[in-house]
Amino acid sequence: MIDIRPAAKADRDAWSGLFRDYMAFYGCEPSDAVLETTWSWIMEPKGPMECLLAVNGNQVVGFAQYRAVPETLTGAWFGQLDDLFVAPQARRAGAAQALMERLEYIARMQRWFKLTWITADDNATARRLYDQIGKASNWVVYEQMLEG
Repeated sequence: MIDIRPAAKADRDAWSGLFRDYMAFYGCEPSDAVLETTWSWIMEPKGPMECLLAVNGNQVVGFAQYRAVPETLTGAWFGQLDDLFVAPQARRAGAAQALMERLEYIARMQRWFKLTWITADDNATARRLYDQIGKASNWVVYEQMLEG
């Protein structure tokens, strides 16, 4: 049975292990500084990010990190899922689906008018789930990397 709950201070070590695996999955070098900054964003009462954890028994097996975003064209708020990850050994047990369902519930309670998220074009596993929940946007995402 998968339980979904907000992250708490006592979850730091479990979350950290999963977040390191998530960073490695996307080819990022795990760094203590990045871990500390992201965790502080989650733990700050008025911080910019929230985190839901998927728990199986007493083991944290996944997370969803999200935030509220204002939209200028509507004058309304929407939810942005930034990170979704489930430990490889816990996949196909419903954790990702449960995290997305809880996030949808939160979005409705917050009266956000939509949820958005992105994933890598070649992440077929995630896209199979996402195609069941929503539809691919017609927007193209651009990046300009800035150094220094």
